[in-house]
Amino acid sequence: MLEAREITWKKDHKIILQDIHFHLLPGECVGLIGPNGSGKSSLLKILAFLETPTYGQLYFQGQSVPKSVPLPIRRKIAIVFQESLLLNTRVFDNVAAGLKIRGLSKGKIRERVDYWLEQFGVIHLTKQLARSLSGGEAQRVSLARAFAIEPDVLFLDEPFSALDAPTKEGLRIDLTKVFSSTQTTTVMVSHDFKDIAHLTNRALILLNGQVVAEGSPSELLRSPQKEEVERFLAHFAS
Repeated sequence: MLEAREITWKKDHKIILQDIHFHLLPGECVGLIGPNGSGKSSLLKILAFLETPTYGQLYFQGQSVPKSVPLPIRRKIAIVFQESLLLNTRVFDNVAAGLKIRGLSKGKIRERVDYWLEQFGVIHLTKQLARSLSGGEAQRVSLARAFAIEPDVLFLDEPFSALDAPTKEGLRIDLTKVFSSTQTTTVMVSHDFKDIAHLTNRALILLNGQVVAEGSPSELLRSPQKEEVERFLAHFAS
């Protein structure tokens, strides 16, 4: 579905990512995890075509992606950030926005918006203004908006980190159910290994802009491969 070969990214004369190789299979949920400043969110931005690598090549569904990413490719992906970026309109209109751009009929838009608001437990907020929502409600609406366009690849950049613990746990459970039913191909960034363990099939650990370990969450905990990885994972092992 998505591949990155020999990705290096420099910003302000500093190397942020170095010689990254990455692949994503259809139906996979792959996690990118590491401490602050490790380069995980930078890698997500490059994979989501929000930044252009200094060196290396990206491939989407088997085709080389040019530096000027074609709109048809951009419309096949969806991104949910740590802070919910909602329009100052009703909840319904927020979720419908991407569907209107894609030219769906009013009936189809209504059907799909209602379905995804229901999946994330916020159908009762349909007519509410987005700016009046709590943090957890807003993130649920952001996820509904992303899933509504039925993306080929979904990117989640620290989707739970701004939420309190009970809200985060509830949303994690709901998202697990949605992944199970949709098999949406996903890349998720988190600094919390619990998110990775609950939601992903495979994870890459980044330290200092490089991938230092890769495997299923259980494999990484059981056999960290390197001392620096073991130190990073130590406080998640209990």
